[in-house]
Amino acid sequence: MSLIVYGVPLSPFVRKLRMCLAEKALEYKLQIVMPFNQPDWFLELNPLGRIPVLKDGDLVLSDSSVICQYLEEKHPELTALFGQNPAQAAQVRWLEKYADYELAALTTFTVFRHRVLSPSMGKACNEEAVKAAVEEKLPPHFDYLEKTLGTADYFVGNTLSLADIAFTSQLISMEHGGETIDAQRWPNLAGLYQRMKASEFMQGMLAGEKKALASIS
Repeated sequence: MSLIVYGVPLSPFVRKLRMCLAEKALEYKLQIVMPFNQPDWFLELNPLGRIPVLKDGDLVLSDSSVICQYLEEKHPELTALFGQNPAQAAQVRWLEKYADYELAALTTFTVFRHRVLSPSMGKACNEEAVKAAVEEKLPPHFDYLEKTLGTADYFVGNTLSLADIAFTSQLISMEHGGETIDAQRWPNLAGLYQRMKASEFMQGMLAGEKKALASIS
């Protein structure tokens, strides 16, 4: 097995990469590396100290978006996750970045951080920050994404892509933090989220993540 993924399951970016690998049916080994207090050997792989990192033989790549695009281009015979033409590929990249930058700041680095990580380190949860994220900051993003999705099953070309994977990965972090998307206000997004979580792989992955959550609570 030549593929090694370095990171932790509860990272949304590691999760995104694992979902990408699963859709492409690529086998890999997950080697646990925390997002902090990292060993020197890992900093030699990525001096920025960010996860995930992928090692494919002698090739070392960092950044989940870069890695996923590499896998897409290396394996054109496998399930396509960047659409079927340049226009769709651009849409996928835009929505992936939207999830990674706009949603992540709120779902992962606010809700998940304050509700899960802070208590695990003996720090108080900042409920005011969580409330502002859920009630004020996330709704405009969900409004935009609900309109973008419309009545389609998936964001781009009505086919599963990295856009759906990136969106789902961030909502899982939010759900780990005790918050879920309002299905009455954003029914199409909620439906997409439930479809994405329904696969056998996702159920297994989420079971593993829940065990990881239990271990730090």
